Amino acid sequence: MDRLLDIFRALGDPTRLRIFALLRRMELSVGELAQVLGQSQPRVSRHVRILADAGLTTRRREGSWVFLALAEDPRNEPLLAAIEHAAGDWIEEDAARLAAVRTERAEAAERYFAERAEEWDAIRSLHVSEQQVESAMAELLTDRPVGRLVDLGTGTGRMIELFGASATRALGVDRSPEMLRLARAKLAEAVPAAELRQGDLTALPLADGLADTVILHQVLHFVPQPGAALGEAARLVADGGRMLIVDFAPHEREDLRTRDAHQRLGFSDAQIEAWLKVAGLELTAIRELEGGELTVKLWLAERPSAVREKAA
Repeated sequence: MDRLLDIFRALGDPTRLRIFALLRRMELSVGELAQVLGQSQPRVSRHVRILADAGLTTRRREGSWVFLALAEDPRNEPLLAAIEHAAGDWIEEDAARLAAVRTERAEAAERYFAERAEEWDAIRSLHVSEQQVESAMAELLTDRPVGRLVDLGTGTGRMIELFGASATRALGVDRSPEMLRLARAKLAEAVPAAELRQGDLTALPLADGLADTVILHQVLHFVPQPGAALGEAARLVADGGRMLIVDFAPHEREDLRTRDAHQRLGFSDAQIEAWLKVAGLELTAIRELEGGELTVKLWLAERPSAVREKAA
């Protein structure tokens, strides 16, 4: 009964009721909520704290921003349904203002890529088309359900855009708050249920065995210690789960190290297999996509299931 009373007290305020309804549509920062509600950030923060204390929402810091989401509690669903059913014009007006926030995110993403178009194009011109890479990834992954998907170094969320709709849960992690904001703009319509978190690949804020499918797409060459990073990523792979790594074969483009912050100039099959073995994963498939100066490689690994190991 105490929890029930806390919930009704928390929702017994027009602003908090509006925040609760807005968060059903998408994860929002305190600043974005303030923009939709037409209130100051300190005032919105106080309301958010009350909702969090009642167990209705969760707060997550990402750089200087704080993001809010509904708590993962099935008991919240009847509350949300009742609010949607009984709400007046205010809920549609808030939805319209929220659409404006989404539009602003999308425009910021467009500006970001417009400013960096030449940089992206210069790297893409060195290897086969992204369409070919993505087709090869799909061939390797679509022979079984994606299940719980974790995309590490998610960047703008392209991997979640491709595979998130068929996943039971889609979670993207990136170190850059700017990249995560761009991903939110892209995924707001494509995969609205996707979760995005800030985190370092060498110390992920995620539990062991969280994922059935882990993807590292063009991430490993940015990491100073790729073996350690693979070990940390492998920690997330559940029993019988898979990890797909997409990166470059060894190459001699030293300018990518100095100009584009590449820490490693590609990887050999032997390197990847050795790191995977230490992490408890088996390399099960390799694909090589030649074309241009850089060769793209795909390595698929699997954590042997306990049933298979016992049988062996």
